[in-house]
Amino acid sequence: MDGWHAGRALEIAVAAPDDRCMTRSFLIRDARLPEEKPQLCAFIDALQLFEHAFEPDRRLDARIAEEYFDAMVPHALAHNGRVLVAEALTGGLIGWAVVHEDMNEIFVEERERLQGYVSELFVAEAARGTGVGRALLEACEDWARSRKLAVMTIGALSANARAVGVYGRAGFEPYTVRLRKYLRD
Repeated sequence: MDGWHAGRALEIAVAAPDDRCMTRSFLIRDARLPEEKPQLCAFIDALQLFEHAFEPDRRLDARIAEEYFDAMVPHALAHNGRVLVAEALTGGLIGWAVVHEDMNEIFVEERERLQGYVSELFVAEAARGTGVGRALLEACEDWARSRKLAVMTIGALSANARAVGVYGRAGFEPYTVRLRKYLRD
């Protein structure tokens, strides 16, 4: 388990609209594969649909989730990674994250070249704003620290202001900007 807090239960207090305090409980743990693959593929489909609203290049066909899962998860595991899920204590998955080692470019200083990369982070719509995403990010950071990595990175579509904001509040800072131009005839 690499010494990080696999399977710890987290109690998150969230202010309700009428200022009462309610408790949301969930567990961050390793995914049970292959049993949970269908739910994780449903998360991929949901993210594709969400992102398609502001980035029309996202595939929405019936095969994308399984194709992406079948490429991404083995890659992550081959690079010392983890597939984590957030499970409501009342049952059911409410989010997931995938984190793995990634090698930055040769021109980056050696001590920062091997880094943790969060290649997937998704929280079900009903659980957004309850601390699930932050807890998944913290679990990814715990994993990276246990591997003695000095840097973590995560990507977001530039138009996904909510994700960019969440990552910024979690301490991530802009690093690179990748620009795109469509070539027209």
